[in-house]
Amino acid sequence: MDFNIIQILLVAVFAFIAGIDQFSFLESLYQPIVSGAVIGAILGDLQTGLVVGGTYQLMTIGNMPVGGAQPPNAVIGGIMAVVFAVSSKLEPAAAVGLAVPFALIGQYFVTFVFTIMAPLMSKADQYADEANPSGIVKLNFLAMGALGLSFAVIVVIGLIGGAAAGETLTALSEQFAWFMNGLSAAGGMMRYVGFAILLRIMLSKELWGIYFAGFALATIVGSIEGLSGSALLIIAFIGIAVAVYDFQNNVKMKTATAYAPVGGGDDEDGI
Repeated sequence: MDFNIIQILLVAVFAFIAGIDQFSFLESLYQPIVSGAVIGAILGDLQTGLVVGGTYQLMTIGNMPVGGAQPPNAVIGGIMAVVFAVSSKLEPAAAVGLAVPFALIGQYFVTFVFTIMAPLMSKADQYADEANPSGIVKLNFLAMGALGLSFAVIVVIGLIGGAAAGETLTALSEQFAWFMNGLSAAGGMMRYVGFAILLRIMLSKELWGIYFAGFALATIVGSIEGLSGSALLIIAFIGIAVAVYDFQNNVKMKTATAYAPVGGGDDEDGI
């Protein structure tokens, strides 16, 4: 599948914005579930973009870039997964698995840009001593511009290469079906890895029962053909309601504890 110059430019612009957004802006546009929909719409297949973006989002849901610790880049990986799925008509899980090397390239580029910009922090300190905020702003614009530009270049190269290799990948997927099945299985497992990382970080011992109950209920309902669509959505809303209720109760308890009187006395006895 060939992409026209307008599509390539739009993808490059979005990759530039998403690369910056990952570290400074809304910090939500770069999420694969958002970028997948945008890239899918640009390439003319919104549905595939949503499915692939959602699949990739599950893989990266527990990843968070913190300082120099950079996971495989979600921006480049998510965009390239959609490109492979649209251009080569691959299954979402296979496209996600095929995009992982590009995510690793993005990881290396982020680390490289941060390493190059690190010595300039002394220049920022100098601007701060001189009470020169405009100099600090220019340094930040330079760093974010370099990061966004590197993302745009990588994605454009991958987009053109992916489009050129689309027919080849399609032919290989038919000739080596066993390999593509393995790639699909690996891509399918990545979503569970993402959830495992998230649970490892966030889940408390008190919530294990709720987690397994929800998983069992979703599995049972999902196996019933007449309930696999609407009922799962209702279960998701119930889960959201339980989470919001638990969060509000925890906030109230913490607030009450913070303002509780100390020492056991009260205002009436003057203690």
